[in-house]
Amino acid sequence: MNRAHNFSAGPAVLPVPVLKETADAILNFNNSGMSIMEVSHRAKDFDNVMKEAQADCLKLMNLSPEEYYVMFLGGGASLQFLMIPYNFLHKKADYINTGVWSKKAIKEGKDMAKIFNAEINVAASSDDKNFNYIPTEFNFTPDADYVHITTNNTIYGTEWKDNIPDTKNVPLIADMSSDMFAMKRDFAKYSLIYAGAQKNIGPAGVTMVVIKKQWAEEQARKDVPTMLYYKTHYDSESMFNTPPCLPVFVVSRTFKWIMKQGGLEAIQENNEMKAKLLYDAIDAYPDFYKSAVANPRDRSLMNVTFNCVNPEFEPKFIAEAKEKYNMTNLKGHRSVGGIRASIYNSCPVDTIKALVKFIEEFYKANK
Repeated sequence: MNRAHNFSAGPAVLPVPVLKETADAILNFNNSGMSIMEVSHRAKDFDNVMKEAQADCLKLMNLSPEEYYVMFLGGGASLQFLMIPYNFLHKKADYINTGVWSKKAIKEGKDMAKIFNAEINVAASSDDKNFNYIPTEFNFTPDADYVHITTNNTIYGTEWKDNIPDTKNVPLIADMSSDMFAMKRDFAKYSLIYAGAQKNIGPAGVTMVVIKKQWAEEQARKDVPTMLYYKTHYDSESMFNTPPCLPVFVVSRTFKWIMKQGGLEAIQENNEMKAKLLYDAIDAYPDFYKSAVANPRDRSLMNVTFNCVNPEFEPKFIAEAKEKYNMTNLKGHRSVGGIRASIYNSCPVDTIKALVKFIEEFYKANK
């Protein structure tokens, strides 16, 4: 099959070996004569899938199963915006606003704060420059219940890398939906990490949540509805209700694929190489192209956002890329426009090279 050069921000490109394994499992899972979509979630074969996915997740994060739980839940990251304050907001929480998804998390936090007579403090924001940078100064609350950040901002193309803020003794929570396992991180810094799978680790339909056991047991509120209570899900090992079986299977196979690539160090090296190829191509023609994020420190490895200096060329760029080379989903988010190339873990190097070649070709034809 001749695959498209897919730059979708999500649902996004998946590793071809994972797609093939999934196709086989959809027809005949573990030679059971049943599809992965037909087997009981209580069956031993699926229980093994769930347990392996949880174990492999912690192995990739270098976290201990004695200290952390892994849950696979429904509702997307958007439900986590609500579940986090519902479970852990008591008096005050700090949020850092770096884009649309941070703003949505802040809104849910403020809604819950009204109910709990609590407060949400925006400790830093890059809203003043249309979210084209990562803040470096913070107004943290020393006794906050938690600090919330969004590590990668798909719409604006910014990303926290090794510059994660020091929150002292305040628990740190991160939405890593769009750069989960894009690089090696010190995951032990976090009390809770969540990620909608459809960007980097699987298909839409499942959200991974990794939570520190002691913190969850000691700090969670008790007045939480059953399905919104984290304890409900980690006590039942994500089996309180029927989990999204097929997406969990794909995530489990993606974890195996990451390990086969050499783990997070190898994945990070490859992602940095791909991003450099693309940013260098954009920066090579400053009279024609302009990166949406000026400071290289803040540029995302996952979502490369840029503009034509003359915006009239942007629709032509997107149309010709599709027509000539089957490059799809290059149109920037509707709220900001421009051009966006999402180059997640499994986006092939050849796809990046094809786009780099087209960037140069389009420049020469239209300068």
